[in-house]
Order: sequence, then structure tokens, then C-alpha cells
Amino acid sequence: MTRVLGYGACALAGCLWGTGFYFGKIALTELPVGHMVLYRFLFACVGLLPVVRWPRFTRRAWAWLLTASFVGIPVQFLVQFYGLSMTTVSHASLMVGTMPVILAVGAWLFAGEKLDWKGWLALAGSTTGVALIVLGGRHGAAGGKGPSLAGDLLVVLAMVFALGWILVNQKLMREGHSPLSVTVWGLLTGTAMLAVWVVWRQGMPPVHGLSGQVWFALAASGLACTAATTLLWNWGMHRVPASRAGVFLNIEPALGSILGVELLGDRLGPGAWLGGALIITAAVVLTMTGHVEPDSVLE
Repeated sequence: MTRVLGYGACALAGCLWGTGFYFGKIALTELPVGHMVLYRFLFACVGLLPVVRWPRFTRRAWAWLLTASFVGIPVQFLVQFYGLSMTTVSHASLMVGTMPVILAVGAWLFAGEKLDWKGWLALAGSTTGVALIVLGGRHGAAGGKGPSLAGDLLVVLAMVFALGWILVNQKLMREGHSPLSVTVWGLLTGTAMLAVWVVWRQGMPPVHGLSGQVWFALAASGLACTAATTLLWNWGMHRVPASRAGVFLNIEPALGSILGVELLGDRLGPGAWLGGALIITAAVVLTMTGHVEPDSVLE
């Protein structure tokens, strides 16, 4: 029963992550990227307050944590949502499907993990999928209502920054630091850095004049898509094998693209559908074969 609940927690986390771009796109109708991302993480921090405990980090661990938090929150999420503001939810969601492949390559380059023929085949398939998506859409659509090459590639670039965040967090946890402490304090310190940058560049975020729909989207993206998913994933990963639970990460690009098509009127051409299938298939191959430990991604 415990294992069933663990799989359920991981599956629910994957579903909630899949709604992140949808809520983000709604919030971007009334907010600039910086203010939208800042509100998302402020809500997430509020959601994590009940589990905050003072960590026992060394000075060296703090240095690594702060470096990872800077790359993983202000840099990654601002780049990612600038990309979203320039493309569609469906395209952005499918680009996130490259994460398991990027993680596999990062583990091969920096952690000494080996890629077998399945891994290299998955890498080739995912790369081909990205090319089909970014080259097959109506790029450069007026008003940013359609997909754009720049937006798609910015989302992929954000996944590369996410890799740095993942690898440093993995290093800290392998040194014996609590996954929950690394996660919570990484989010808190990253949000503080994000706030300094956004307020300096764009001023204080507005409080008045936002619609109820936007406030709901901001709260949902912070509390459900960030705080709740982190806690659900950590809880689930302590109860199920990482190589099996990792497949639930692939719910995000699939659900995100469906939401974009069904609720926001996105259109995916034949090349984009084929590319998305290649990306998700490659991610499933990598997570199911167990060459990459996806639990380190989000703990």
C-alpha cells in the first residue's frame, strides 16, 4: 500500500507540473515575466513555511547551495518564462520533455555515468524531435500568439541551466545533506535573489489592478506547481524505485501540450506532433532503463 501511495504522489506531482505553463500563460496576460515569476515563488515560499527547519550546512555547502539557487531560480525561470512569453504553451511544454535527455548527457559528461546504445538513440531521437517542433511551427507569428523559434530555444536553454541546479543539488545530497533542507533552502534563497533582481529591474510588482483569474493562476503556480509538487515528489521518491517513478516526469510535457491545445487554442502541425512523440519516447526510454536517477532532479 505504501508503494502504491508513493506512485500516486509522483503521478500527482507530474500532473501538477504539467499545468505550470498553462497558469503562467494566464498570468502573463497582465504581468511582465519578472513579476509573474516572482509572485510564483513568493506563493511557493509561503506554501513551504510549515516545513522550514534551520539547516546544518557548512560554509562550503552554503556556497554551493547559493550558487545552485542563483542558476536554478532567477536564471533558469526568467529564461524559461521569457521563452514562454514568446511561444505557445504546447511548444514550451514539449521542450521541457528534453530534460531527461539533457540530464543524461550531463550525468555522462560530469558525473561519469555511462550511456548505452539506448541512451544515445534516445538522445538522437529527442534532438530530432526538438528540430521538428522548432522548425515546423508558424514561427514569428504576430503578437506572439504563435510559436516562435527564439521562444522554443529559450525554453531548451532553461533546461540546460536546470541541469546545473540539479547536479549541484545532487552533490550536496550525496554529501549527506537532507533532500528536504536542500530543496526548501534552495527555493528560499533563490527567491530572495530573484526578488532583488526583479525589483531592481522592474520595480515592485503590482498588488492592485490584477484580475481574480490572474491571482488564482499565480497562487496555483506557486502553491500547487512548485511547493506541493516538491513535497509530493520527495515523499513519493522515498517509497518507490527512482528508475520507475522517473517516468512520471514525462506527464508534464504531455499534459502541458494537451492543455495548450484544448484550453488555449494552440495548434500543433504534423511535425510538432511527431517531434513531441519522439521527445517523450526518448524520455521514457531514459527514465525506464535507469541510467539517470531522476529523483535528484527535484529533491
